[in-house]
Amino acid sequence: MAIFRNLLTCAIAFSGLSTALPHSRRQEAAAPGLTDMQILQFALTLEHLESAFYTEGFAKFPAADFLALGLDQATIDGLQAIGKTEATHVIVLSDTITSLGGTPVPACTYKFNLIDAASMIATARVLEAVGISAYLGAAPLVSEKAILSAAASIVTVEARHQTFIRTALNAQPVPQAFDAAIGPLQIFTLAAGFIDVCPEAANLGLTPLAPLNVLDAGSIRAGSALKMTVPDAAREAGLSCTFTTGDGGLVFAKFENGGCVVPDGLGGEVFMTVTTEAEGVKVLDDTKIVAGPAVLVLS
Repeated sequence: MAIFRNLLTCAIAFSGLSTALPHSRRQEAAAPGLTDMQILQFALTLEHLESAFYTEGFAKFPAADFLALGLDQATIDGLQAIGKTEATHVIVLSDTITSLGGTPVPACTYKFNLIDAASMIATARVLEAVGISAYLGAAPLVSEKAILSAAASIVTVEARHQTFIRTALNAQPVPQAFDAAIGPLQIFTLAAGFIDVCPEAANLGLTPLAPLNVLDAGSIRAGSALKMTVPDAAREAGLSCTFTTGDGGLVFAKFENGGCVVPDGLGGEVFMTVTTEAEGVKVLDDTKIVAGPAVLVLS
């Protein structure tokens, strides 16, 4: 399993929260202005991506590749079952949108760039974390209780997915007491890194933020010095790195010399941005993000 540990100590760049109670953080993380239908279409966009990811991965890599990594057949079967539930989520969300008079957004063509079975599982771990944070970030925007209940029933399954994958990788199953809520624009930015081309009917009317690429991440832990690429226009004084987790809320570090140092006390999957916001801000303003988010795997 050493190959997994090496992969999962790296920052995975898919190219804010207060210190109040988790429910309050979820309320603050979501950007206003989306209708229930738009939220459903946004959720369907993510489920299309996840379903396609598992379909492509298991078509590309035979069971023998996963067995060679030290996984047993029961674990492989469990991973394949995760892909099937993602496909079911696509069907249910599509049917819900149709029943409400909408036209479900179609799937896009994706670029997962999977090189082997190990990279597939490492990426799956992060994709599931992103899915969880997406549902939590959008939940406060939902007006219809029936839709909110349906979304809640999906996010609990996404959490089971990630716990199963973490266990398969010999990682701590539950690295933190709360999951992070991330707003739709930041989530869409992460998803855009996997999208090659979409039909016009899949247009959500969102423009992704500038990507954030972490360089030579190596083993990331508290005190690690991260180097990253940001747009030339963003290379100015007064920038900060922000780290968003469910437990820690919004944590700041100074951006200097082309990077920043990972603060203490962070764990699990952490969402990092480079922003013009200053420390002390409790809610991250998307309009002040100059690059990101990227997802860092810290434990």
